[in-house]
Amino acid sequence: MFQSRLLTPLRAMERTFVPSIRSAPAGHRLPSTSLLPRPVSGPTLSSPTLSKLLPISQARHASHAAQGAANRHSRDPAGKRLGAKRTGGEYVVPGCIIYKQRGTKWFPGENCALGRDHTIYATEAGYVRYYLDPERHPDRKYIGVCFEKEGKLPTPSNAPSRRKLNRVAVARVPETPEQHQSDLMVATGPEGTMVAGVEAVNAESGPQLRPGYMYREANWQIGRAAEKAGITAKPYDRRNRWMAWRKRQAKAERAAQMKSLKGKKGSKKGKGGR
Repeated sequence: MFQSRLLTPLRAMERTFVPSIRSAPAGHRLPSTSLLPRPVSGPTLSSPTLSKLLPISQARHASHAAQGAANRHSRDPAGKRLGAKRTGGEYVVPGCIIYKQRGTKWFPGENCALGRDHTIYATEAGYVRYYLDPERHPDRKYIGVCFEKEGKLPTPSNAPSRRKLNRVAVARVPETPEQHQSDLMVATGPEGTMVAGVEAVNAESGPQLRPGYMYREANWQIGRAAEKAGITAKPYDRRNRWMAWRKRQAKAERAAQMKSLKGKKGSKKGKGGR
């Protein structure tokens, strides 16, 4: 390739000078009529050596910038890792993500909550359940957490529910007089209901305490004194304007009392500052 490029201009020069040389006198003629170099016997130049001596080559340059970088970020975005993160029956702790979604394909059920990006996570420790609840909605699918490994959701409305600290609500058994003896006495008369204290039965036979100490019932037992006596409160009637007026009066008196106490506190502070 390189040899043909070099010989072309030399042959053009030969066509120009050869006629003038032939027309010259015989004594001044050159021994050779060709301007081309004669072949010389000896070691030939290799192609790498020839390329170094004759650095003639073509380089192709791009006419415009490539368009791959412009569409690189909009063709195939990264996945958002949506879907189920915990299977049914798997143990979770509060705050553990159960399902990631766009929109409400699943709804939070018992002991679960919904994040602002529609992520369903557990609010209590337990086992995951995927279920339907026709009582809440006929078509929605729910994700909940039950406390027992063999438990089922949804929990019936009349079934005892498990509370915090791993406690289960059970039905209350009514107490009998033989099981417990109260130290309170309830009497109903024309003046109203009177609750008075009486001496406990067989107090001396039980554990002896120091002076000033005594055994007493729990607050919930004291609150059921009226129930034991058979006294029932009247049902609330929202149309009873007399009761509403009494409540408003009691509220106004309480507000006036608190306002007067607030003024007294301010006056004491002012005197002390002087």
